[in-house]
Amino acid sequence: MECGPLTPGEGNSILLIVDDYPENLISMRALLEREDWQVMTATSGFEALGLMLEHDVDLVLLDVQMPGMDGFEVAQLMRGSQRTRLTPIIFLTANEQSQDAVLKGYASGAVDYLFKPFDPQILKPKVQALLEHQRNRRALQRLSHDLELARAFNASVLDNAAEGILVVDEGGLIRFANPAMSRMLSATVQELEGKEFLDFLQKPHIALWADSELLAGYRRGETLRLHDALLRTAPNQQVPVALSCAPLPPEQRAMVVTVLDMSVVRHLHKQLEFQAITDPLTGLLNRRGFYQTVENLLLRGERSDSAWVLLYLDLDGFKRVNDSLGHDAGDRVLRWVSEQLKACLQPLDILARMGGDEFTALLDLEFPEQAARIAEKLIERVSVCQQIDGLDVALGASIGIATFPDCGSNLDGLLRAADIAMYEAKRAGRQQYRFYDHEMNGRARSRLMLEESVRDAIENRDFNLVYQPQVAINGGQIRGFEALLRWQHPSVGDVPPGLFLPLLEEARLISRLGSWIYQCGAGQRKAWETLFAEDLVLGVSLSSTQFGMPNLATELRQVLERHGLKPRHLEVEITEAALAQNPEETRKQLRLLRNLGVRVALDDFGSGACSLSHLRDLELDTLKIDRHLIARLPQSSRDAALVSNVIDLCRQYGILVIAEGVETVAQYEWLQAHGCEYVQGFLVARPMVAEDVGEFVLPFDWNTLAS
Repeated sequence: MECGPLTPGEGNSILLIVDDYPENLISMRALLEREDWQVMTATSGFEALGLMLEHDVDLVLLDVQMPGMDGFEVAQLMRGSQRTRLTPIIFLTANEQSQDAVLKGYASGAVDYLFKPFDPQILKPKVQALLEHQRNRRALQRLSHDLELARAFNASVLDNAAEGILVVDEGGLIRFANPAMSRMLSATVQELEGKEFLDFLQKPHIALWADSELLAGYRRGETLRLHDALLRTAPNQQVPVALSCAPLPPEQRAMVVTVLDMSVVRHLHKQLEFQAITDPLTGLLNRRGFYQTVENLLLRGERSDSAWVLLYLDLDGFKRVNDSLGHDAGDRVLRWVSEQLKACLQPLDILARMGGDEFTALLDLEFPEQAARIAEKLIERVSVCQQIDGLDVALGASIGIATFPDCGSNLDGLLRAADIAMYEAKRAGRQQYRFYDHEMNGRARSRLMLEESVRDAIENRDFNLVYQPQVAINGGQIRGFEALLRWQHPSVGDVPPGLFLPLLEEARLISRLGSWIYQCGAGQRKAWETLFAEDLVLGVSLSSTQFGMPNLATELRQVLERHGLKPRHLEVEITEAALAQNPEETRKQLRLLRNLGVRVALDDFGSGACSLSHLRDLELDTLKIDRHLIARLPQSSRDAALVSNVIDLCRQYGILVIAEGVETVAQYEWLQAHGCEYVQGFLVARPMVAEDVGEFVLPFDWNTLAS
């Protein structure tokens, strides 16, 4: 051990350097020796601890790797001693340069951790600042002791005050603090007195006391009130307060600051803020909270070692749960789904319910392709059948996936891309996931433009109805007409139904047209009363959305009554896909339609997966065989066998059969030979406007085709 000569006096500070290499101690002493502090050295941890028991050491420069007792152990022993627990420690090391070692050093109580060789221009100012800090601390301790008598006098008056009270002098220093102030700032009165008030005033931010409005108001003899201030506690926490700063008598050369703790009020504000970003049903982030969290995350910069991936999930079949079981059951399903999603994701993944049955998740993945496995897992978990109110409920999920920054440089771009990909998954048959690509973007833009045009067409009444006759194979009598929706675009002309009808369904715009279709079609049927037989039937196709409307039967009854039609004059055509969405609700809706008395036709039979059980179990009046099936007649023996058997089966069930899309004489002759009753198609007539149907007043002459 080596010590420089100790100079008496209160201003002396002691710097202790601990290193097991003597040459390091010599160089460090030469670098740090100064007249205003004393440098001491020790070659081991044991020697250093002994010196600290004998002297009031103000700063320790401590080597990490030493034989017998390393620097970390010395630091822990220092922090366990009342004498040395506040003594600053700077670790110096040439070997322990890992992140774990640095963290261990700070955990042991170090104020800094420097690597050898170090820059003297960095070390010397650090040493000087810490020694000055220690001198200030010791001076404040002495000052606190001197003020103890005055504090005891004031405490007798102010101990029971609920508000915090400070006396701040003209220089901005705290001369007095009552116990309530001490509790509020989590600091002893001794720690507060003598400190600058601005050290604790975090809001409003005041750089210089001399330029502050607090001092200016004091000098004017005014009382200044601040209702939205923040104080910083000793543990570096914030306390919302209201301040009242009033000057004391001139001879006191100080002001009294009364402090009212507003934590309860602020806590209520935080509760409101939490509620503003949280979905109350599931406890997940809501749209606003998701935006705040993710945008802050993305603004920190792109990740080089991982990828941000956004998943956009929409439940399949949730509307059916809400409509059939009620919103309470729907809420239970959403809570259950949120638990399934949380179980599949990592704790640091950001999950939110964006509204309705839509959820989003931002994942931090090593490779974007890993999102596919997670999406599969989510679909699998959500698709598990569960019981709600004693009924088995099966959901599904469609997921769109977008990566940052390839699919979007901000959250809006990512959400837009993931939403496009999600709709691609739905179009592909649901219960699937899709990654976004730029081709999807082109298709989505086209779809968006088309959707906007459809909306304009609805507003501008660019849609109209045309009518295609249904003719008896034997005799050529007109059974009725099917009303078909057409769109005459002002710029491009006729838009194919196959283009805009699916869009009307997907965008849920068909319901806006439904009432107009019913009214227009019924009005035309009424106008034809003097031209056609009384039993003429008007057929109207219903989308799955229209068929699922709870007020369908009521609306149709009102339409019939308004136009003076009988229920049997109207036939609603429903596809198998619409019937299969919710079997229980399907039976209820069909029962309502049957009670009303309108005819019910099963449309497009054979266009996809078809079930003969529908013919057996559902109360149907008419079966319409799909045009794609008819198109393969009579060449396809397998299709011919299927159609022949369906016709025979319907005859036995008492169901009328109409063949759609009949275009050739060969098809007509085959259908006639196999007992089909009615046909509809280009062979008889193309769809026509109402003004052109007069030529079908007389029975259709099949002989003109044979010739």
